[in-house]
Amino acid sequence: VHLVESGGGLVQAGASLRLSCAASGSPFSSFAMGWFRQAPGKEREFVAAISRGGTVTSYADSVKGRFTISRDNAKNTVYLQMESLKPEDTAVYYCASDRSAGAVVRTTRYAYDYWGQGTQVTVSS
Repeated sequence: VHLVESGGGLVQAGASLRLSCAASGSPFSSFAMGWFRQAPGKEREFVAAISRGGTVTSYADSVKGRFTISRDNAKNTVYLQMESLKPEDTAVYYCASDRSAGAVVRTTRYAYDYWGQGTQVTVSS
């Protein structure tokens, strides 16, 4: 599975961004997808995940109500819509695939087997 993120950038606090992650190499609809982020000097942390069919989602408490994960299996793409961005959202954002999740989603990074290269999101105050 090859994953490529896009859509990051530099924005002011309160702005919105939509990240995209395009997948290739395996049947996209057969695995769950997740978004993680890593700020400088910090561990990579869970942001959001979506089941293979898109019916189950999970969010970190820090982004609940502001971020929305979705997927378009026809386009082999998963999205992360980010609203009301805060400076503490600044990080490199990664998408990842979880080929063993079945119909559920998992929040631990160790469950995810393929990762994209990441896209930088910087939120200025």
